[in-house]
Amino acid sequence: MTVHPGAASASAGLDAQLRALYDGPAPGLLRYLVRLTNGDRYRAEDLLQETLVRAWRHPESRTETGEWRRSWLYTVARNVAIDDLRTTRPVELVGDLLDDHPDDNDPVERAIDAGVVHAALDALPERQRTVLVEVYLHERSGQEAAQRLGVPVGTVKSRTFYALQALRELLDPVAAPVNHRLSARSSGPAALR
Repeated sequence: MTVHPGAASASAGLDAQLRALYDGPAPGLLRYLVRLTNGDRYRAEDLLQETLVRAWRHPESRTETGEWRRSWLYTVARNVAIDDLRTTRPVELVGDLLDDHPDDNDPVERAIDAGVVHAALDALPERQRTVLVEVYLHERSGQEAAQRLGVPVGTVKSRTFYALQALRELLDPVAAPVNHRLSARSSGPAALR
């Protein structure tokens, strides 16, 4: 089999153009697509490949010097990502996986959640619990809560902050030791207000 000398040089020229496309704008496009896919590098690489194929099929998107227009490439990449998002179907939950996602409107789940929150509120010091009740359950402003409790507005704000922090720790036992160490280290005894 004989290869025509012109065909070999044309093939080498195409290889060089492909290499220039891949080495030039491809790394930046990949970073952009990784952001668009929320960090899914494998999906971003697939989208990059589709973007580069579309660029290769549209030589009119090149500048006079033969480089691909960056704005055109990024627009194509965004459109490819949007098309991919539109065609991606949500995963159907079957069997045991359904138990991992309880129904938000389930009265039993709501009662359990309410019981956990009430127990956590009961565990708070009285001054913190009363501030949370006034501000969140009775929906009073800081000024109104201050008047009802007979304390300054700044005290209401401070107690609300520390009460929410303590409540968060009570409701999330995994994060509680870390949050407690951080708050004790950063604000000393003031974190115990």
